[in-house]
Amino acid sequence: MEHATPDRRHIPVLLTAILDHVAPVSGVWVDGTLGAGGYAQGLLEAGADKLIGIDRDPLAHELAKGWAAPYGDRVELHQTEFSKLDTVATGVDGVVLDLGVSSMQLDLRERGFSFQGDGPLDMRMSQQGRSAKELVNELEEAQIADIIYLFGEDRASRRIAKAIVKARTVAPIETTGHLAEIIQSVMPRPKPGQSHPATRSFQAIRIAVNNEFGELVAGLEAAERALKPGGILAVVSFHSLEDRVVKRFMRERAGEAGGGSRYAPEQTPEPATFKLINKKAIGPNAEELEQNPRSRSALLRLARRTEADARAVSARAIGAPQLGEGVL
Repeated sequence: MEHATPDRRHIPVLLTAILDHVAPVSGVWVDGTLGAGGYAQGLLEAGADKLIGIDRDPLAHELAKGWAAPYGDRVELHQTEFSKLDTVATGVDGVVLDLGVSSMQLDLRERGFSFQGDGPLDMRMSQQGRSAKELVNELEEAQIADIIYLFGEDRASRRIAKAIVKARTVAPIETTGHLAEIIQSVMPRPKPGQSHPATRSFQAIRIAVNNEFGELVAGLEAAERALKPGGILAVVSFHSLEDRVVKRFMRERAGEAGGGSRYAPEQTPEPATFKLINKKAIGPNAEELEQNPRSRSALLRLARRTEADARAVSARAIGAPQLGEGVL
C-alpha cells in the first residue's frame, strides 16, 4: 500500500531537553515511537552507538527508508507495539517514548485522525483492527459516552453520544467531517481561543481505537524490563491523562508515591526501580514554542533505572483510565 508523504517538516518535541539531561549519549537506545524518525536521528547524531526503532505504523517504516540508510547497521527497525519493546531489546542504555498521535499521522487526512481536513474515519495507528468508523457506528450509546468521558474528559459525553447514535440511524458516519459536524451541532460555540468542540471526542475515540492506555502501561513495564541499571527512561506526553499515568508510574517506581494514612497504614515499600531525574515535568521553552506551536502542551519526564528487579504495575494504581469489561 502506498501512502502520501507528509508535506511539512516534523520537529521532534523536547528533543533538545532530552539530550541536555542525558548527555553524553552513548550505547544502545530505543525509540519506541519512531514516527518520522526525529528522535532517532537526534539520538544517533548525539552519539548513540545503535538505535532500535519501534513503531506499529507501516508509514513510519516507509519513511525510515529515506533517512536510515546512511546510518547502516547502527539502526535496527521493528514493526510492532512499544509495549513489546523488551522482546526486541534488552540491556539498553535508554528508552524514549513520544506518546499519542504523531504530526505525520495528523497531517494525512486519509488516516482519519483529524477533523481539520475531511477524510475517512479511521484513526488506526497500525492500520489494522477495528477502526473509528466501526466504533462510532456499532457501539451502544452508553459505551460511546463512557469512551468520550474517560478518555476525553468531556462533560458533554452523554449528549454527544446521543447525537452520534441518532445521526447513524439516518446514515452511517463514515468521515471525520461528518463526525465533527455531529458533535459541533450539540455543543456551544467555542469562545475565542478555545479548541474546536470535537477535539476531546476525537482524542477519546482515537485512544480507544488504539488502546493507548493499555499500551502505555504495558510499555512502561516493558521499558523497565529492557533498561540496564543506569539506563534512562524519557517520556513525552501531550495531555493531562497521559502525563498523570507517567508521573504516577515514575513516582511509584522511585518510592515517592506517598505513604499510608490512619485508615490505610503505610506498607513496606518495594525496592525503587527508578530514580527521578527531574522532580517536575519539563515543558518547551520560548524558542521551541515559536518553532513548533504543537509543542505547547508537551511535558517531558525522565528517570534513571536502578538495579532493583522489574515488577508488574497496577494500571488502576497509576491512574490509567479503564473502560468496563466488554466495551471494546
